Amino acid sequence: MKTRLSAAGATLLALLVTVLAFGQPAHAAAGFSVAGGKLYDANGAEFIMRGVNHAHTWYPQQTSSFADVKALGANTVRVVLSSGDRWTRNTNADVANVISLCKANRLICVLEVHDTTGYGEQSGAITLDRAVDYWLSLADVLAGQERYVIVNIGNEPYGNQNYASWATDSANAIKRLRAGGLTHTIMVDAPNWGQDWSFTMRDNAASVFAADPARNTVFSIHMYGVFDTAAEISDYLGRFRTAGLPIVVGEFGFNHSDGNPDEDAILAYSQANGIGWLGWSWSGNGGGVEYLDLATNFNPASLSDWGQRLFNGVNGIRQTSREASVFGGTPPPTTPPPTTPPPTTSPPTTPPPNGGCTATFTVTNQWQGGFQGEVRVTAGARAITGWTAGWTFANGQRVTQSWNVALTSSGTTVTARNTDYNGRLAAGASASFGFLGSWTGTNSLPVVSCTAS
Repeated sequence: MKTRLSAAGATLLALLVTVLAFGQPAHAAAGFSVAGGKLYDANGAEFIMRGVNHAHTWYPQQTSSFADVKALGANTVRVVLSSGDRWTRNTNADVANVISLCKANRLICVLEVHDTTGYGEQSGAITLDRAVDYWLSLADVLAGQERYVIVNIGNEPYGNQNYASWATDSANAIKRLRAGGLTHTIMVDAPNWGQDWSFTMRDNAASVFAADPARNTVFSIHMYGVFDTAAEISDYLGRFRTAGLPIVVGEFGFNHSDGNPDEDAILAYSQANGIGWLGWSWSGNGGGVEYLDLATNFNPASLSDWGQRLFNGVNGIRQTSREASVFGGTPPPTTPPPTTPPPTTSPPTTPPPNGGCTATFTVTNQWQGGFQGEVRVTAGARAITGWTAGWTFANGQRVTQSWNVALTSSGTTVTARNTDYNGRLAAGASASFGFLGSWTGTNSLPVVSCTAS
């Protein structure tokens, strides 16, 4: 799996490009789609991955694992496959069976080719172009499964050497898949054994996204020893959020040979910001990282400490996972649910008789020095095409991050405007946005104003 990485010599480059924010799908689509930096299922419901990786290609007999991870609350499984270049090829029939197992257990399938791992440094690793050959050979199996399958082109497609062509190679791979008729959401992994310490993916993600004719690409970062502080985690993921680019944590653990990742910060930041994640891995690890097994010997009744943390801990799978709506379950909320009941809500102003809007301010979670808030905007007696909410903090609070909104601050005064996809509201309908903030001493609730257009 992973090797020790060094961040020495890496330069911090500013993200200079942003992408257009596409609105939330207004109607059912053929499959998953990307809009405004978020992932939506075929019903147009936002989908946030909460799941695990499963090493199917090395343990093809462990087919009960799909039901086991579902029973523990997962909504997604990332499945390790092989093109046949480094391990035994997963045949078309086998991949079709994997997809059927995912669907039978109401799991979204992220399928990945593992043979690309560490290309340029790892002996025998294949190119992304070769991985595309494998995906195109599965065209008959993948066709019609866009509602349930996401295609992860190649696992950790470069090591710590010769990774400069990552952007060009990723863009070309996406274009080949589209030209070959694949319409699924595509996932691309970062170089540097997935950890992108060189910021190659971060600084070229917008151009790779733009190379996809369908604008239906999701980026995947793997977080191990490189991401051992909360600041590194929030900075990396936050830059994708700011740019409106979809990002998931495709792999992470609680420890590793290259360092000690901050798994609590990964889980907390992802939950606060609606970012999907997939823990490594269900069972069967070797090579000295057996401690990354979530279940001992594939036994769901024998979870490791890591498994207990990921499935049952704070911000873990049981607490935060929502089944994809394509299976008939309850769609996930458009903003992350609070980890504690909202303690206080400011009263709304009286709705104007003709149109207009009102807004309520809620503290959904609070800790020493910080809090998570939500503002809900509700249209009045007539439909509106846009809204602006505003308030002034009385105790010096500051907004540090926000989502589902275009938010600006001037001192303690905050102005929040709708995004492209949540400004149009029918009469009486609501939209909400969230944010993280800091406070000292007192965190009193402000009065929120709302104007509509």
